[in-house]
Amino acid sequence: MAKLTVRDLDVAGKRVLMRVDYNVPMEEKDGRMVINDTTRIKETLPTLKLLTEKGARLILAAHLGRPDGKREPSMSLRPVAEKVGEMFGKPVKFVDETVGEKAEAAANSLQNGEILLLENVRFHAEEEDNDPVFAARLSRLADVYVNDAFGAAHRAHASTCGVARIIGSWGGPCAAGLLMERELKFLGDELETPARPFVVILGGAKVSDKIKVIDRLLEKADTVIIGGAMAYTFKLAHGQKTGKSLVEPEHIQTALDAEAKAQARGVKFLLPGDNVIAELQDTGKLNKKGKPVFAPVNPRVNTAADIPADCEGFDIGPASVAAFSDAIADAKTILWNGPMGMFEDARFAEGTFAVAKAVAGATANGAKSIIGGGDSVKAINKAKLGDQVTFMSTGGGASLEFLEGTPLPGVTCLDDK
Repeated sequence: MAKLTVRDLDVAGKRVLMRVDYNVPMEEKDGRMVINDTTRIKETLPTLKLLTEKGARLILAAHLGRPDGKREPSMSLRPVAEKVGEMFGKPVKFVDETVGEKAEAAANSLQNGEILLLENVRFHAEEEDNDPVFAARLSRLADVYVNDAFGAAHRAHASTCGVARIIGSWGGPCAAGLLMERELKFLGDELETPARPFVVILGGAKVSDKIKVIDRLLEKADTVIIGGAMAYTFKLAHGQKTGKSLVEPEHIQTALDAEAKAQARGVKFLLPGDNVIAELQDTGKLNKKGKPVFAPVNPRVNTAADIPADCEGFDIGPASVAAFSDAIADAKTILWNGPMGMFEDARFAEGTFAVAKAVAGATANGAKSIIGGGDSVKAINKAKLGDQVTFMSTGGGASLEFLEGTPLPGVTCLDDK
């Protein structure tokens, strides 16, 4: 997927509107909002560096949280501007408007190599509606458009799609940033003709969330490994009892169809042979929906085919870890999307962490490992192995949709090379 990139642009003296993903986790400390994790900012720094060195007058657009089209002080990007400046090593200006005279004046007053961050685009309801008038107002800020926000590229919003169409309509270039370029390379080009054996590891909660990915990757993979709660739907499809585990009975046939397709194509399809289970204890508390909250107690390994009626599965067991790790060790290309269990709880993290170690080990032996965003990235970072894999996607939903083969609005609107 050869898209025009920032490497191809002449931006000296030009206003460059760059969409970034600065939807960073924040919390209030001592009366001010503080950023907890700067990963998304860090990933944009190479593009900022390249464009400013080329003499661009750089205007950054981003969203933070879900303010529902209203000005919400706790979701202002002002603290983000300060953090970006601190990490980049030069001041980043901030304007408390996204469009209009004040924003245009701030953009037009920039000198070559200077950076301005606009206020949260989602303070305007028109952003998520991809409103053409709002997109036109955004376009007045720029001569060139760059998208480096892969994590938001699956959204057809004004700042990810609409403004690019307008800038492109009058001949302004629309290009991918360096982060976007890497995402498209690893999730697209590298998986188009993978070095073999190609091992796909899929986890997470639901078969319904991943079935399109499973179906598409079965056409390319040599081995597919299934873990997480979605494995219990496959267990149910085999006529086994799943206790209180999360299952989707309506997707039993979907699970069977996936296994049949794997068999027909000669793809190894590995499911957990054992599980870590726990009983559920009523805490006496209610969740936000007013339903009782249950806590897992007495965790233990279950090697039987059936899970007891009073128990829920929370992780893969040691035999599954061994089988999965053996398959991963032989891989030359690995794609991992979704944890093997409820890794946030240390009692149920071993399966996910063991898979992370196996992926890191295979990478050290020459395999190319691609972590497909979302909880997989959180898990491998929690295992302190993030620097031992080839690539970690910054996209959650965007990664999934891209792997499914769904065209992403924030990508299709960019110019082809």
